[in-house]
Amino acid sequence: MGIYLNPGNEVFKKITSADIFVDKTMMIREINRFIDKGNSYICISRPRRFGKTIAGNMLSAYYSRGCDSRDLFSPYQIASQPGFPDKLNQYNVIKIDMNSEYQNAINKEEMLQDLTEEIKEELSEAFPDVVIREKDSLAKSILRVYSAKREPFILLIDEYDVLVREQAEPGLFSKYLSFLNGLFKSDTVRPAIALAYLTGILPIVRDKMQSKLNNFEEYTILDAGVLAPYTGFTSREVEQLCSEHGVEFRECQRWYDGYSLQGLDIYNPESVVKCLTRKTFDGFWGKTSSYEAISDRIRQNFSGTRDDVIRMLAGESIEVNVTRYMNTMTSFHTKDDLFTFLIHLGYLAYNLEDRTCRIPNKEVRQEWFNAIETDEDYAVTSQIIESSRELLAETLAGNEEAVARALDISHIHVTSNRSYNNEDALQSAVYLAYIYALNRYTVIREMTAGKGFADVVFIPFNENDPAMIIELKRNDCAESAIDQIRDRQYFDALSRYKGNLLFVGINYDEKEKTHTCRIERLEMGEKGT
Repeated sequence: MGIYLNPGNEVFKKITSADIFVDKTMMIREINRFIDKGNSYICISRPRRFGKTIAGNMLSAYYSRGCDSRDLFSPYQIASQPGFPDKLNQYNVIKIDMNSEYQNAINKEEMLQDLTEEIKEELSEAFPDVVIREKDSLAKSILRVYSAKREPFILLIDEYDVLVREQAEPGLFSKYLSFLNGLFKSDTVRPAIALAYLTGILPIVRDKMQSKLNNFEEYTILDAGVLAPYTGFTSREVEQLCSEHGVEFRECQRWYDGYSLQGLDIYNPESVVKCLTRKTFDGFWGKTSSYEAISDRIRQNFSGTRDDVIRMLAGESIEVNVTRYMNTMTSFHTKDDLFTFLIHLGYLAYNLEDRTCRIPNKEVRQEWFNAIETDEDYAVTSQIIESSRELLAETLAGNEEAVARALDISHIHVTSNRSYNNEDALQSAVYLAYIYALNRYTVIREMTAGKGFADVVFIPFNENDPAMIIELKRNDCAESAIDQIRDRQYFDALSRYKGNLLFVGINYDEKEKTHTCRIERLEMGEKGT
């Protein structure tokens, strides 16, 4: 048992003994299907704190010859699967944490050489009858052992992309490419490697690095494939955890849900675990990094960036082309590039079906608020967000003039002048102005109701708060918006809130670029409604 070669199972044993542990061992069944097959090279990319390292430690404990993990896995789902013992502790595992190697290296230029020598030393100690020469690369050393023993290797490399994210010096990066090329591109070495499993935050860089790793199958946050359930907590897992720990599940959804992978709702495990442990809801994930990842990018202000950011702050989804981004820290040429980058970092969620992105949840939305507070281009937007709490209070109090004034400001800043009179701009203005309401309401756009579609419906989390129906008009009058709510009986879908239901009619005058507002409360038992 070594540091790199055939590590023990102690790390995973500690993980399973934690107060909160979610059984992800069925991932092993999926990974076993890759072993010894043509597609046995895989790369998984997810945002930080999504469980990539834990999964790597689990795989190491299962495959490594350096331990006996039968009892460790026996309580978990994988132990009941056919073939569970077949690959259990049957492989020479080499496990490398590239982030640790890079951060702890005294001389970063010599990092890869030092790493190679240490692994070669462990190989020599484990296989004393195999001659490993001083000049041998790591790939050649692995091949020598395999040729002599016919024992295949599994390579687990965590944070493989650290040199990309840290923008390592060109000389070191060139050495890294040679290191990867030697391990993964040689047909001579390939039979010795039963599985190569890489993890990172970014997908494989689509230039120099891609040529070294283009034989890897990628499972990203854009398209996670069969591995979707195994990095991050699923909605079913979180609901069960909330029940066990006495935490309100719906509130947990609002704070930490929002990432959709292959039809599954995926939560950030770091945040959920801290929420359950501390019995409070807070932005835990953001405290492990910096909102500057957002602010540094939106300052680049590619065409359309500001408009789309404001729309997403207002709760909307925007179209994004994720195919152009080169997966580097420097190749940003359009807003699509920077939005794709932020998707990989977890600051945006991606919908594969309709090719859109959005801000996933309350926790991440707070990071966006922090980012725009420091950016002069978003100063007014930040002010609107700060004022949205007061606007909601004014709406509930029936202050029609205050609502109209707030929308005048919001509408100006929600989108560019060329689309100022666009109907979508008016809806976006409403979303942005009422952004604080997302803390107390589910906001539904164009909800099927009565004899048509209500423009915007606010459904309260707490039944003591009134539900709201907002109907929008252009070049008409606010009273006609109220009439439409009544005539088309939009309130039928909210019948449970009668006596606690607001009708809000808003009209926008394109010529004057001003809004008017009318607010009425539906009383219990009111006739003709």
